[in-house]
Amino acid sequence: MGSVAAALRDRGCIVTGSDEKVYPPMSDFLRAKGIPLTEPYQAENLPDDAEVVVIGNAIKRGNPEVEAILNRKLYYLSLSEVLKEFFLRGRHNLVVTGTHGKTTTTALLTWMLTVGELEPGYMIGGLPRNLGQGALFNDSKYFVIEGDEYDSAFFDKRSKFIHYLPELLVINNIEFDHADIFDDLAAVKLSFRRLVNIVPQNGMILLNGDDANCVEVARECLAPIVAVGFSENCAERIRDVSSSAKGSRFSLGETTFDSPLFGEFNVRNAAMAAVAARFYGLTPEVIQTALTSFEGIARRQEVRGTERGVTVIDDFGHHPTAIRETLGALRHRYPGQRLWAIFEPRSNTTRRAVFQQQLPEALQLADGVFIAQIAALEQIPPEERLHPEAVVAAIAAAGRMAFYERDAAAIVERIVPLLQPNDVVTIFSNGGFDGIHGKLLDALRG
Repeated sequence: MGSVAAALRDRGCIVTGSDEKVYPPMSDFLRAKGIPLTEPYQAENLPDDAEVVVIGNAIKRGNPEVEAILNRKLYYLSLSEVLKEFFLRGRHNLVVTGTHGKTTTTALLTWMLTVGELEPGYMIGGLPRNLGQGALFNDSKYFVIEGDEYDSAFFDKRSKFIHYLPELLVINNIEFDHADIFDDLAAVKLSFRRLVNIVPQNGMILLNGDDANCVEVARECLAPIVAVGFSENCAERIRDVSSSAKGSRFSLGETTFDSPLFGEFNVRNAAMAAVAARFYGLTPEVIQTALTSFEGIARRQEVRGTERGVTVIDDFGHHPTAIRETLGALRHRYPGQRLWAIFEPRSNTTRRAVFQQQLPEALQLADGVFIAQIAALEQIPPEERLHPEAVVAAIAAAGRMAFYERDAAAIVERIVPLLQPNDVVTIFSNGGFDGIHGKLLDALRG
C-alpha cells in the first residue's frame, strides 16, 4: 500500500492516508515523498473531494473510516483492483508468487530487466536498495509484481494475485501460511490453482520442480510450464552450487552465475529470476551484471549495525521455513561465529499454535534464542495461541540457550551481558518490534 501510494504521488496524484502504529522504513519513506500520515483511523481523515478510496486488506468492518465510506456511498476499491483496472491491463505482467522468496525474486527480476534497459514498471512488497522505492508506474509494456496469496479486502476474500493478469507466472514454493485466511494447505493450493488457470497459452509458468505442491497445482494448466530446481526432472536444473563469505555460485545449463545472496533459497530465487529474464530476451551477461550489482532489500538479512564486535541483523522472516533458511544462510555468511535468534510471534499464523512444533526445529539452528510475548495477545483466543514458553523449553531440551521475555526492553536487558565480540544477532519480525534493533545497538554502545 505504501509503495503504491508513493508511486501515485510521483505521477501527480494527491495522496493522503491513515494507519496505526506506522514504523520505519516505510513511514520515513512516505513522509519523504510528501504523503501525510494520519493516526489513528477516524472518519474526519477522509477528504471530502476524494475520487477513490483504497481500502487495505488489514481493515475490517467497524473501522470508523470504513463505516463512513459505506454510509457516504464513496467509491472504494481494494489495492488489487486499483492495480488491475488502472495499471495492469494490456501489459506484459510478470507475477512472482510463493510462500517464501517473493520479495527477493521480484526485486531481482525487476533489477535484471532494468539493467537490460527494458525499463519495467514494478510493485514490490519491500524496499529494494537498487531501485530506491517499492513501486514504479511508468509507460513501459513490462510490469513486474509481487503476487501475494493473502486476501484482497474485507469485501473480497480472493487472493490478491488473482487480479494481476499474469503473462509470466513464477511459483517459488507453496506451504501452509495465513491461518487467519486459509483453513488448511488444500485451501492455499486451491487459490494457486485459480491463479494458474488464468495464465494465457502464449504466456509461461515457471515453478519450483522440487516442490510437490507447485507441481500439483499446475498439473492441468494449458499454459507452457518450465520446472526450475535441483532435481533431475527439472528442465532448468540448478547445479554446482557453492557458497563463500561473499555469496553463492550456481550453474544453469552451460552458464555459471555468481550472486551476492546467501543460502539455498536465494540460489533458487536468483535462478527463477534468471530464467524469467531469459524469457524476455536478456543475455547471460546482462543477468550476471544485474546479479553482481544487486544490493538486496531492506529487512532481508539487513545489517543494522555493529557495536562492540556484535553484528545486529534485521530479517522479515516469520514462517519456520524462512527462519530456518535464513539461519542456514547466515551460517555461510558468518562461518564460525556464534549466532543468536530473537523472534517476535507477530504474524496471524505464528501467533497461533499452528507452528508449535516447527518453530523449535527452525530456531534451534541458532546458538541462542530469545522469544518475545505474542504481539496483540488479546486478539487470539487462549486455546488457539502459540505457547512461547513451550517453544523455549523444546529448544533448551535440544541443548541450546533459550529464553522467553515479555518485550523488546526485557530481551535487550537479558541478552547484552551474554554477547561476545564476533557474535551475530538476527531479529526476526514482520513488524517494528518496538525498535529493538536500535535499542540493542544503543545498549551495546553504552
